[in-house]
Amino acid sequence: MSRIGKLPVPVPKSVKVTLGPGHVKVEGPKGQLERTLPADISVKQVDGELVFERPSDAFRHRALHGLVRSLVANMVEGVDKGFTKQLELVGVGYRVAKQGEEVVLSLGYSHPIRFKPPKGISIDIQDQTKFTVSGISIEDVGQVAANLRGLRPPEPYKGKGVRYAGERVRRKPGKAGKGAKATA
Repeated sequence: MSRIGKLPVPVPKSVKVTLGPGHVKVEGPKGQLERTLPADISVKQVDGELVFERPSDAFRHRALHGLVRSLVANMVEGVDKGFTKQLELVGVGYRVAKQGEEVVLSLGYSHPIRFKPPKGISIDIQDQTKFTVSGISIEDVGQVAANLRGLRPPEPYKGKGVRYAGERVRRKPGKAGKGAKATA
């Protein structure tokens, strides 16, 4: 058995799960999510928990077993608590501000970058250099955070750029300076 796939997913009281053939719908206090699942993996609701079973030990079924369980577990957690990713700006003059629905980032380019978050994602700004991406879908939150980080990834010499909170950037030494001058 898959170590992940055989673990049941506890369903909180505030979350309602609707199961269909190859389909799952999860509703909770934060919203609702739907997903089409592979028909090979069966999902059953037993005693307030979701149990996942596979038909055989074939490689494809073993791979899907843990995947489906993780996807549904993230859906349940998302509609109950939600997901967040914290980002920070490092660099002189780098700042973030909110104008209506859009987020305006000054990242050292000749122009400010305007970013409109997709539906279901909210961006909260703590101060000029720290902001949070949050939503109920872990995939959407991670993708939007990665897109924002990709606007100016941290560079290895000074460490400037957009980074996840707590991310460590491997630094490189700059020029040595001694070998740069030509001796006569």
